[in-house]
Amino acid sequence: MACVRSVGRRGGVQFFSVYYNSKSLLMSSMGGSADENLETKEMNVRSLSSSNGQEPYVHKVGIPPRQNLFKEFQSTVKETFFADDPLRSFKDQSKSRKLILGIEAIFPILSWGRTYNFTKLRGDLIAGLTIASLCIPQDIGYAKLANLDPEYGLYSSFIPPLIYAVMGSSRDIAIGPVAVVSLLLGTLLQSEIDPIANPVDYRRLAFTATFFAGITQATLGVLRLGFLIDFLSHAAIVGFMGGAAITIALQQLKGFLGIQKFTKKTDVVSVMYSVLSSAHHGWNWQTIVIGAVFMAFLLSAKYIGKKNPKFFWVPAIAPLISVVLSTLFVYLTRADKHGVAIVKHIERGINPSSVKEIYFTGDYLGKGFRIGIVAGMIALTEATAIGRTFASMKDYQLDGNKEMVALGAMNVVGSFTSCYVATGSFSRSAVNYMAGCETAVSNIVMSVVVFLTLEFLTPLFEYTPNAILATIIISAVINLVDYKAAILIWKIDKFDFVACMGAFFGVVFASVEIGLLIAVSISFAKILLQVTRPRTAILGKIPRTTVYRNIQQYPEATRVPGALIIRVDSAIYFSNSNYVKERILRWLMDEEEQVKGDYQTRIQFLIVEMSPVTDIDTSGIHALEELFRSLQKRDVQLVLANPGPIVIDKLHTSNFAAMLGEDKIFLTVAEAVAYCSPKLAEDP
Repeated sequence: MACVRSVGRRGGVQFFSVYYNSKSLLMSSMGGSADENLETKEMNVRSLSSSNGQEPYVHKVGIPPRQNLFKEFQSTVKETFFADDPLRSFKDQSKSRKLILGIEAIFPILSWGRTYNFTKLRGDLIAGLTIASLCIPQDIGYAKLANLDPEYGLYSSFIPPLIYAVMGSSRDIAIGPVAVVSLLLGTLLQSEIDPIANPVDYRRLAFTATFFAGITQATLGVLRLGFLIDFLSHAAIVGFMGGAAITIALQQLKGFLGIQKFTKKTDVVSVMYSVLSSAHHGWNWQTIVIGAVFMAFLLSAKYIGKKNPKFFWVPAIAPLISVVLSTLFVYLTRADKHGVAIVKHIERGINPSSVKEIYFTGDYLGKGFRIGIVAGMIALTEATAIGRTFASMKDYQLDGNKEMVALGAMNVVGSFTSCYVATGSFSRSAVNYMAGCETAVSNIVMSVVVFLTLEFLTPLFEYTPNAILATIIISAVINLVDYKAAILIWKIDKFDFVACMGAFFGVVFASVEIGLLIAVSISFAKILLQVTRPRTAILGKIPRTTVYRNIQQYPEATRVPGALIIRVDSAIYFSNSNYVKERILRWLMDEEEQVKGDYQTRIQFLIVEMSPVTDIDTSGIHALEELFRSLQKRDVQLVLANPGPIVIDKLHTSNFAAMLGEDKIFLTVAEAVAYCSPKLAEDP
């Protein structure tokens, strides 16, 4: 005989969960293979009941002990802002040790610097020299993309990498100007000030935007709000980056074709119209030849490096070789006298102070603040994605909030030293990784090379043709068009693909700002859709088990006659509670119509599987109360299965558990079905 074990009570409320002892199961199994075959075809509800006259074995659904309000609030704040437990290393430490750990947390170089050795220096030296050969020509080109003089690109690869090397925690990320942020900054600044008519104010606004970009990044890190950048989905980033790459490449047609008068707009229609309208009188064939030859050279070098990873240095050094050869060619042939546009003068010397040039008052303060926030967030998103990628490849942890503080600090300092927004460069970081970098010292090596270039080598770039800079930028941004990722996104999630394409076409056919706005809007729309329209599913019993699963995923799963089992796959909040209630009732109406048509047992029980319901608020409980009353009018009983600790506590506190019935909340769906089975059997 089965035993009935009394269970504990809390606040006079008792919940039940039905089990059977081994003797009961043995007796049920002696029904022979005929019963098993019948169970495979259809759920035999009576086999789950206590048909042998035995009493059920009873348990209660556990209610967690009540937490102190302050502790509950403290726990919520910790999980929201301090999920990584950043103060773990400070536990059980002396005050002096805590001070040292605090300083090391701000300046990680003091921590890993103690174990630095010659072997690591050798790897960092090779990597630093390699990325320096790549960054110098790229920086000159990216500065032009931001409508700034070439030296400002070099400035931005001198000071910011030094600051990051001291404060950053990534071993592989290479710091400097990047194409997408340069284009974004140039486009936004150009809409406020004409860089040709008023270059001084334009430059001042660029430094102001850089200052606020750094403040934005550092603030997000200090307040531990780094999770905000995750609201821009991966699909939207893929589309935005691809569209920006196309836009950047089209912008370089001006230098590649030698066009003098070119549109200031960035959309593909305006750019192509400007290119084609100047075809008869605006193109320079000498410039085109130089660009085409070195484009073939750069693409060939990139192919060699991709084909054989041992030759990673070939595509890394190819841009510098291109600059040297093309500059020498123009100087010897005096091609600049035949219409080939050249860089001309690059200011010699290291970064001058720009503290007094930042707008801290006036009309441009607000504009710089707005542009800085946008540029800072995009730069932060790119750097975080790059840092996480290489950290996972080398299997070490990256503190996202520390990274934000480091990036913010370097841009704030950079704005004081004539730099514009710098961040992690994917192409340079990939080369840095392949070259065998060990620590952030590779950034220091790169900065030293840039310093030597600014001090002694800038006059050598005077005859560098603009065509070669355009070619270097085009070859660099090609990889940002990740069509394989777009195809994979299409296969996995069609809504994500809409976000990807929306951002892509927004950038290509409108502007960078519009594309970014579309990317953010679609990302938020997806979040809202998932929150307000959670998935629900009808469950059935997997044959020869007590497991209940989605009947669409498992067609062999059988429904329980007279009962409808529904699973809600989301927390129930004010934003979706009404939808959840109405969707459950719609499931019920559909099922009742089908039952009438097939002359089956009418629905008497509605079992709601609540395992995925992680939380519920007052609106959600109110919706359950309305559902309960609606079902009463239909003569259908509501039964709940496996509510979580937070949910069951709130159901108890709100007295909904008492309203529903203390014996209608179960540990599993199988036990809820077992409760319903005798009642279904008694129905005439």
